Amino acid sequence: MNYFLRIAAYLFHPLLMPLLGTFLYFIITPRYVDPELIRAKLIAVAIITLLIPLITFYLLKNLNVVSSVQLEEVKERKVPLMIQSVLLLLIIKMVFDPYDSIELYYFFVGILFSAITALILVFFKIKISLHQMGIAGVTMFLMALSIHFKINLLLWIVLLFIANGWVASSRLHTESHNYPEIITGFFVGVVPQFILLNFWL
Repeated sequence: MNYFLRIAAYLFHPLLMPLLGTFLYFIITPRYVDPELIRAKLIAVAIITLLIPLITFYLLKNLNVVSSVQLEEVKERKVPLMIQSVLLLLIIKMVFDPYDSIELYYFFVGILFSAITALILVFFKIKISLHQMGIAGVTMFLMALSIHFKINLLLWIVLLFIANGWVASSRLHTESHNYPEIITGFFVGVVPQFILLNFWL
């Protein structure tokens, strides 16, 4: 059980959530998208939101700015969240066009607002679950896609809600977060995505 709970922190790491949301969109969308374009977009998202942050993490670790990939101390989150916000802004400006990929464009705008909110909370020494924030944002996005495309995605949505519970249990089990931090992380992930539905749903 210990291993089962701990593995959720790696399967649903916050750095993987933008890529997961993008991947699910391309699986679900009824619109025709050129396979080469899909591949290019996924590679771009993987490089910007996953590869660059990982390289940056090892640099920050060598500089003693962070101690672990879990960013357990509140003060350690400041620089990584700043860098992540800049990278998300890069995706919004360079990768997804609001006219061609409006759903993904606002999905990443929502992620950016979540990251900025988490960063602001850091300045007030408030720690939230970034894992919960990430999976909750993807869940809200998938629910919106189901309504937007009028497609029954109940199975996917149920699986993501199970993933939310799995992540929450994992973070509590490892004592990485308490209940308020989990709940706050959930709403920081969901609310920006929900608000931005007004622009594309």
